[in-house]
Order: sequence, then C-alpha cells, then structure tokens
Amino acid sequence: MWRQPKAVWAVAFASVVAFMGIGLVDPILKPIADNLNASPSQVSLLFTSYMAVMGVAMLITGVVSSRIGPKRTLLLGLVIIIAGAGLAGMSETVGEIVGWRALWGLGNALFIATALATIVSSARGSVAQAIILYEAALGLGIAVGPLVGGVLGSISWRGPFFGVSALMTVAVIVTALLLPATPRAERATTLADPFRALRHRGLLGVAVTALLYNFGFFTLLAFTPFPLDMSAQGIGLIFFGWGIALAFTSVVVAPRLQHRFGTLRTLVVNLVLMTATLAAMAVWTDSKAVLASCVVVAGLFIGVNNTLITETVMKAAPVERGVASAAYSFVRFGGAALAPWLAGLLGEHINAHVPFWVGAAAVLASAGVLFATRPHLAHIDDDEPALDELTDQARAVTVGSDS
Repeated sequence: MWRQPKAVWAVAFASVVAFMGIGLVDPILKPIADNLNASPSQVSLLFTSYMAVMGVAMLITGVVSSRIGPKRTLLLGLVIIIAGAGLAGMSETVGEIVGWRALWGLGNALFIATALATIVSSARGSVAQAIILYEAALGLGIAVGPLVGGVLGSISWRGPFFGVSALMTVAVIVTALLLPATPRAERATTLADPFRALRHRGLLGVAVTALLYNFGFFTLLAFTPFPLDMSAQGIGLIFFGWGIALAFTSVVVAPRLQHRFGTLRTLVVNLVLMTATLAAMAVWTDSKAVLASCVVVAGLFIGVNNTLITETVMKAAPVERGVASAAYSFVRFGGAALAPWLAGLLGEHINAHVPFWVGAAAVLASAGVLFATRPHLAHIDDDEPALDELTDQARAVTVGSDS
C-alpha cells in the first residue's frame, strides 16, 4: 500500500493540507469571538458556510472534472483555497470571515472529491488500500490542523488563515510538478448523475447515516472549545490528540475490525460507542478533564467510521466512484453545515449540555438508519473483482453511459 507512484503522494500531501482547514479554526473560535465581539453561534458560522457551500458544490465537481480533467480541477480547487484562506485572514468582521470561508469551501469541494477519485484510480493495490491511504492523509491533516491553528493562533487569530495560504501554495507547486496530465473523462458527467445515484437505497442509506453522524461529529468539533474555555494553544493540543487518535484508528484499527467482524457490524457498534461518548460530554459538560478526555476518545471512533463509511460509499451503488462520492458528500455535509450553528444557538439560549445531547441523539439515529439499510449493503464485503463486474454491468442504466 505504501509503494505508490509520485503522483499519488503529491495528491496525498495536498490532501493533508486541505484537511488541515477543517480543524485549523477550532482553536481560534473563541479568540475570534472575543476579538470581534461575536457570539458562539455567529462564530460557528465559519463551519456552517464552509460545509454548506462544500456540500452543494460537490454536485458540480464531477461536471467540472469530466470537462477539464482531474489535474486542472485539483489545481483550481487549491488556488481557490489559497484565495479564500488569505482573504479570511485579512477580514475585519465575522461576516467577512464567514463569506471567505464559503469560498474556501468551494475550493475544498473541487479538491476533495477529485482527490479521492484520483487516489483510488491511480494507487497500486485494492480500493480498500487506496481509501486507507486517503484516510491516512485525512487523519494527518485533521491532527495537524488544530496544532498549527493553536500555535499560530496564540500569536494572532489571523495566523492560521495565512498559514493555510502558504501551505496551499506549496501544495499547488507539488501537485503541478508531480501529477502527470490527466485526460478528460470519456463521458461528461451531468448535474443529474448524483441524484440518479441516490436512487440506490444502499447509497442513500449510507449518505443519510453520514449526515446524522456528521451532525454529532461537528457538534463536538465546533462547540466544545466554548465550554472548555482554554487558550488557543491548549485547545489545539487537545484536538491534536483527537486527530492522532483518528489517524491511528482510520489506518491501523479500522481494517482489522472490518476483517474480523465485517463492515456493517463494526460501523453500527462504533456509532453506538460514539453516541455514548457524546452523552458523557452532555452529562459532565462542566468538567474540562472529562470534555478533553472525551474529545480524544471520540477521535478513536471517528477514525474507524471515516474509513469504513468511505469504503462503503465506494461500493454501495454500481455507479462511477466520482459520482458516488459527489452524491454522498452532498447529503452528508448537510449535517455538518447545520450542526455548528445549531449547537452554538442551543448553548446560548438553553445551556451548554443540550448541544451534546442533540449530537448524541443524531449519532444514535445514524446507527439506526445504517442498521435498517443493511439488506441493501449485503455485498459490501464481497471481493472487489465481483464488485467491479457489477459496477460495469449497471453503469449504463444508472448514469446513462454507453460503455
């Protein structure tokens, strides 16, 4: 799995930097609120605008990539991220930052969906191994993001934004030099293709599962810094531990659990354990030690979930993998977009315990949806040659291809 072409490593490096953007702003949420006189719900819109635009933009990633090619799509996404992050760092109000984070989300959408498809198609080994490599990049980026955000945020809340712009500039150069020119797709993807893909109940069930799970995930990510009430560096270190736990389980633990217990059984149990962790945070919200510990423990469950859900999406429906990724991401980021704002609102108007209870309920509901969808996912653990044959046979019906 680790003996890959330079092109794969170039995309993986850029993915690390791209995923840093998710956790990078976490340590500076409270400093931004303090410096710009904003409420938790207003500052949480930094996540909401980013995720909402990313979710909607996922619908056009296949359209763009199939017309200009994966490499140009990746580079376009990276350039947009550079602009969005840099302009956010120069902002003077929360509203401006929220707006530029939305632009950042557009760039991330173009990059992330194309990066996954590029790694899966270019990497040596099986689809599962390629996804583990992608998740390793994701985990490393998420782990390093809060640490970089905490270090630069201790100097100024603007520092992390400028840091991302600088790192993304390096990623553009590396991708441009090491990723060979990629041809356009034989058939141009349309906006209707992701919606057609969602007709497959297996893919729709996994997407709704991810939406509800992401609701809990981003409640933890966006709201926890407020009851923790620590310095940017302190919060950065806690979420660095969270990211390390996530990276470890996504690469090392998830494949072993999948091999021993099967994908669906592992995911359902994992989601129930994630629910219990959020419930503990709801009960002991006033204890910083419990909150910090639960954040790191949650990383263990999130890592397993990310790897196995991503692999399940790639196999859930007999459609092109880029189309499946776009359809799934469009649905799941709906949960990610709503959760930060709602968590801040509930924390302001009721109390700090309620957001975690709502997040726990959402994750428990995701386990129920996945359990109900299991008849449509019976093939998930089949051998890949059989899955590829099924995909080839059904592609014409699903996405209108003549191949």
